[in-house]
Amino acid sequence: MQHIQLKQLTITLFTLCVATFSGMKAAEAASFSVVADGLNNARGLSFGPDGALYVTEAGTGGNGACVSSVTGQGSLCYGATGRVLKIQNGQTQTALSGLPSIALADGSNAGGARDIQFDATGKPYILLGYGTNPSFRSSLGDVDLGKIITADFETNSWTTVADISNYELVNNPDGSDLNSNPLGLYIDGDRLLVVDAGANDLLSVEKDGSNLQALTVFPEETLTNPTFPPDGEPSTEPGQVPTPTEEPPSELSVQVVPSSVVKGPDGAYYVSQFTGFPFAEGEAKIFRVGTDGKTTVYADGFTHLTDLEFDSDGNLYALQYANQSAWKGNVNGSLIKITPDGKRKTILSGNGLESPNALTIGGDGAIYISNRSDRPGQGQIIRIDHPQSVPEPTAVAGIVAFSIFSVGSLRHQKRNTNRTKTLPWQLHTSHK
Repeated sequence: MQHIQLKQLTITLFTLCVATFSGMKAAEAASFSVVADGLNNARGLSFGPDGALYVTEAGTGGNGACVSSVTGQGSLCYGATGRVLKIQNGQTQTALSGLPSIALADGSNAGGARDIQFDATGKPYILLGYGTNPSFRSSLGDVDLGKIITADFETNSWTTVADISNYELVNNPDGSDLNSNPLGLYIDGDRLLVVDAGANDLLSVEKDGSNLQALTVFPEETLTNPTFPPDGEPSTEPGQVPTPTEEPPSELSVQVVPSSVVKGPDGAYYVSQFTGFPFAEGEAKIFRVGTDGKTTVYADGFTHLTDLEFDSDGNLYALQYANQSAWKGNVNGSLIKITPDGKRKTILSGNGLESPNALTIGGDGAIYISNRSDRPGQGQIIRIDHPQSVPEPTAVAGIVAFSIFSVGSLRHQKRNTNRTKTLPWQLHTSHK
């Protein structure tokens, strides 16, 4: 038996529709409208206390100092091109500018502003991604990549709350290669929760920056009889693709790649999984992390999940960046609803939903999604007003229903030694 390990995750993504691998009928397309267009690597979004929708743009890097991409696809160069946008009354304006960004020369593979959330007082907290070895960061200068910051929109300034990437550098909780890419942020009272896709962990820190610690570490998983891209085809992990003379491994260790975190009606945290190369279809999961740190699988059978959100009725919405293995070259995504009794429905699959990254739910129940999140200058924010959906077959995944939980008080808030750990929106996408 040949056993290959990968830790640096890779992720360039693409799709075909959940229906393809589950054998079900395709979902009816929900209608949506575009509320903002032409964005540069649009990522997380959240409603502020003023009722406006705030969106993070990772930016397009710049002409500053550079660090090596863990995928070996080139250098990621620095520029202060990241922003927070404010969308209100049909108008889009800049709420915060000059945020740090790194990207390839064409503006793809961007690392920068990843997510935004507001606490109970209306104070904004912004998560800045990174996407490579944290020991390289100092070569970029005194930058805030890989950190949580809090911002003052009036003065266009911010202060550091916690350094997530440095935690990986100093502690390396999963014991593998050093890599940090904070992706998802959630505010739970006086505590900030962060998933680091590069480090494969869920972190907690107080809003004053104290007590930064890993709540849980997601160990590598074993993939049986993995399917690889054809030899010679573009791949983010060319060193992991067996040549025609090599026998493919029967088992492969792959990264979990956590991508977002949200609190459920039962008080536990729910974490979405993207999965690592070779991006097996149907292998992504939603994990439940209890208050005691115990981690179990809540739902499985997904492909490349990037975000989760609960509504006020206890329904869980899961955003699927791609419905097929990343290397297949299709970027159709899906929005999937899991009801409290465990039933699964596809709200939208393809039909304009392409490489979506994050979602949030408005006070009127409309769903907002950052769409086309992997391409500079083409990002969108879309709104789904009255989604139609069709049930998924129960065979698609194992689901633990929320029927035992009370939802009455739910409040909506939002290796091989050269393994690669990057995410879809951080990879070169010239072969789309």
